[in-house]
Amino acid sequence: MLASATTKPSFRELYTPKLLTVLRRGYGLTGLKADAIAGLTVAIVALPLSMAIAIASGVTPDRGLYTSIVGGFIVSAFGGSQFQIGGPAGAFIVLVSATVAQHGIEGLLLATLLSGLMLAAVGLLRLGAFIKYIPYPVTVGFTAGIAVIILASQIKDLFGLNLAHEPGPILPKLQALVGALPTINPAAIAVALITMAIIVAVRRYRPRWPSFLIAVVVTAIAAFALGLPVETIGSRFGGIPQALPMPHWLDVSFDRVVAVLPNALSFTLLGCIESLLSAVVADSMTGGRHRSNCELLAQGMANVVSPLFGGICVTGNIARTATNVRSGAHGPVSGVFHAIFLLLFILVAAPAASYIPLAALAGILAIVAWNMIEKREFAGLMRASWGDAVVLGATFLLVVFRDLSQGILIGFSLSALLFLHRMAQSVEVERLGFQEEEDDADNADDVPAYEGGLACDPNVAIIRVSGAFFFGAASAVGTALDSIGEQPKAYVIDLSAVSVLDSTGATTIEGFSRRARNRGATVHIVGATRAVRRVLLAHGLRRPMVRFRANVDQVVAAASSGSNP
Repeated sequence: MLASATTKPSFRELYTPKLLTVLRRGYGLTGLKADAIAGLTVAIVALPLSMAIAIASGVTPDRGLYTSIVGGFIVSAFGGSQFQIGGPAGAFIVLVSATVAQHGIEGLLLATLLSGLMLAAVGLLRLGAFIKYIPYPVTVGFTAGIAVIILASQIKDLFGLNLAHEPGPILPKLQALVGALPTINPAAIAVALITMAIIVAVRRYRPRWPSFLIAVVVTAIAAFALGLPVETIGSRFGGIPQALPMPHWLDVSFDRVVAVLPNALSFTLLGCIESLLSAVVADSMTGGRHRSNCELLAQGMANVVSPLFGGICVTGNIARTATNVRSGAHGPVSGVFHAIFLLLFILVAAPAASYIPLAALAGILAIVAWNMIEKREFAGLMRASWGDAVVLGATFLLVVFRDLSQGILIGFSLSALLFLHRMAQSVEVERLGFQEEEDDADNADDVPAYEGGLACDPNVAIIRVSGAFFFGAASAVGTALDSIGEQPKAYVIDLSAVSVLDSTGATTIEGFSRRARNRGATVHIVGATRAVRRVLLAHGLRRPMVRFRANVDQVVAAASSGSNP
C-alpha cells in the first residue's frame, strides 16, 4: 500500500487529454446537447471579444477569430482541463502590440510559434506545477497593470480621435492622445457609451444573455441606420474574409529567431500563468482537477498551429472558461463546438462584421479592462502588510511604465526576498539548561517545556531550534550556538521542530559540533526527521562527532550520569 501511494503518475496518467477521460466515462445525447448549447453561448461571447482583442493588439480582426477557431479547438481537444476555453486574451494585448511594432506581423507569428514550442517543452518537462509559486500580489499587480494599459490603448477609438501614429509606451501615448483631443468625434463617444451601458444593464437584469453580442448588434444597426460618422471594421480593415486560410509555413531564419526570442519568452511566461490560472478557476467552480502539464502541452500545440493559419497567441481565457462552466458544459466537447460555431460565422456571416463600429469594440474592451482589475484584492493587499504592498506596487508600476516581463520577474524576486526574510525571522533558538529562569518566560506558552529537572544541570545545554533552518537563518542560529560558551560537557541540539534544513544550516551545526568535540564535549542531535537527518549525514555529521537520538529525556539523563550514550 505504501509503495502504491508514493508511486509517481505515469506518462499516460499525466498527459491523457480530458476529452478522452470524459468520453471513456460514458458520453450520451444529454451531454452532447448541453455541450452544444454551452459552446454556442461561449462562441457568442468570443465573437466580438476575439475581434476586439485582435484590433487592440495591432492586427486585423480576422486573426483574432482564426486564433479562437484553431487554438480553441486544439486546447479543448488535447488539453488537461475539462472546461478550459482557448483563444486570444486581453492579457496579451500589450506584448502582442509591442511585438508587431518591433518585428511586424511575420515576427509576431514566429514568436508565437517559438512560444508554442517552449510551452510544450515546459509541459513535457513537467514544470507546470512550479507556476503555482507565482505570488498572489504579483498576479494581482500585473493583471491590474495590463488592465490600465488596455484601457489606455482604447482611448483613441473610444473618443474617435484622429491620430496618425499612436506610441506604444504609456506616457508618450497619453501625450499624443492629449494632442489629438481637438479631433474628438461625438458620435464615437455616443456609440462607446451606449455599448457600455447596454453591457452593464444586460449583466444586471439579464445576466444569462450575451451582453457583448447584444451591445455590438444594437450599436452596429444604430450606426448604419442613422448614418453615424464612425469608423467600422469595414472602413478600417475592409471586412473579414469568408474562409479559414490554408496553413502556410513561416519564414524562419536564425537571425529572425534570435530577434524574436525575448518576445517568445515573454509569451511563454504569461501563457503559463494565464492558462493555468484559468484552469484553477474552472476547478474551483466545478470541484474538478486539471492536469497542468497536459494543459501546457496542449497550449504549446495550439500556439504552434495557430500562427500557421495566421492566428496570434493562444491561451486559456478566464472569462470564456467561466461562461462555459455557467452555461452547463459537461466537458471539452463544448470548447470544440465553440470553435465550430465561430468557423460557421466566418463562412456564413462574415460580411455583417464590416458594420461593427470600432468604438463599440473599444467599449467592450473598456469593460473587460475594468473587470480585470481585482479592486477589492488590490486594496486588501495594500493594507495587509508593507511587504505585500511593496511587491504589488512595484509589479503594477513596472508593468504600466516599463515592461510586463520586468514587472513579473522583479515582483517575483521581491516576493522571494521578503519570504526569505520572514522565514529567517520566524526561526527561534531556545536555550535551556545553563541559563536564568526568566529567559523561558516569554516562550512558556509557545513551546512545550521539558519534563522534570532536565534543564537544570549546568553541565548540559539544551538548544531547541524551531522553524526553517536555512541559509537565511544560519547566521542567527550560529551566533546563538557560539554564545553558549565552553562550560557544558554535553550539548543537546533538539531539531524536532525544524521543518527544513539546507546545506548552510547543516554546515553551521557541523562547525559547532567540531569545535565542541575539540573541547572534549559531546553533541547529541535529537528529533531530526528522516529528511533532516539525511542532510546532516551528507555533511559528515555522524559518530564520533555527533550522536543521533530520538528522546531528549534519555540523552540528558545519560549525559548527566557521566555515561557515553
